[in-house]
Amino acid sequence: MILHGYWRSTASYRVRIALNLKGLSYAQVTHDLRTGAQASEEYRALQPQGLVPALEADEAVLVQSPAILEWLEERYPEPALLPASLTDRATVRAMAAVIGCDIHPLNNLRVLNALSGAFAASPDQVNAWIARWIGDGFAALEGMIARHGGGFAFGDRVSLADCYLVPQLYSAERFGVDLAAFPALVAAAERARALPEVAAAHPDRQPDADR
Repeated sequence: MILHGYWRSTASYRVRIALNLKGLSYAQVTHDLRTGAQASEEYRALQPQGLVPALEADEAVLVQSPAILEWLEERYPEPALLPASLTDRATVRAMAAVIGCDIHPLNNLRVLNALSGAFAASPDQVNAWIARWIGDGFAALEGMIARHGGGFAFGDRVSLADCYLVPQLYSAERFGVDLAAFPALVAAAERARALPEVAAAHPDRQPDADR
């Protein structure tokens, strides 16, 4: 398998976590988002949106991290990242969607660049925007984790929810978001981050990371 990504991309980070948790080997190809490498004609032939990640696997090219993660779960069902119960699986997917649908898209690099460029937002305004949407989503997740967590985001084992949570917490810390109101969320993410497979997916440990 070949993972096309970028070390700081939280969507790529999600996929690295899942690949590692499932014990799968993969090569990495980097596309530096800062230079617009993901917009190259060559890469767009693989990923028409020019976004990361993309995963080459089973003679196919998979795009969009939620679809990639679901494919990995179906293609390599053990160890499972979704619980056995139908209702529990829906809950885990909902927790993932809070991040994947409601937080991340609003703080995507394309959006932040548009805010500071086309809309002439100041750095303080951009940071306030980031904190606003992370804070709103984390407030919802705090309640969900307090209700459903058992050490991890859901229950007592790592799940798809943690694949989303750990990278989003990394982003929040990177942008200096105040996390004091989210103790259950931070505790769950810290427990997941302590797993060797999750730790190995950290942006700073990737071959294309800034040194």
